[in-house]
Amino acid sequence: MRYSRHSKILELVKTQQIDTQQRLAAKLKASGFDVTQATISRDIKELGLIKVPGKYGRSVYAVSSRNDNSDSERFRKILRETVVEINTAVNIIVIHTLSGCAGAAAEVIDNLGFEGIVGTLAGDNTIFIAVDSVENVPVVKKLFEESMAE
Repeated sequence: MRYSRHSKILELVKTQQIDTQQRLAAKLKASGFDVTQATISRDIKELGLIKVPGKYGRSVYAVSSRNDNSDSERFRKILRETVVEINTAVNIIVIHTLSGCAGAAAEVIDNLGFEGIVGTLAGDNTIFIAVDSVENVPVVKKLFEESMAE
């Protein structure tokens, strides 16, 4: 449930101007997550969300672009705990996750910055990863597998 909630939080802060914990809690409740202010506060800390200037002059939540070692290990843990299966098709890697976790796992993939990845697209439990060439697919797949094994 936590990873599903984290995935939804990441989606919300990327697509909407969320300026307060109360607004985030309301959006999560509208999406079916029963949360408290303490849960929201803890999630913001765990996800490393930061406040940045928003469109309308208010500070809004955003995903931090920093990528230090503690973030890197936390990201790898999310991959280890949510990824169910990895498949390939031509220059696309298809990752199946636990239900509701694809968004969080895709965010991890984006933040880890694997070379050769052109972009990611996440649904509820599936991620499509476009790789820059067919030749790089086995290399990128191996990077995922190694990241999850650590």
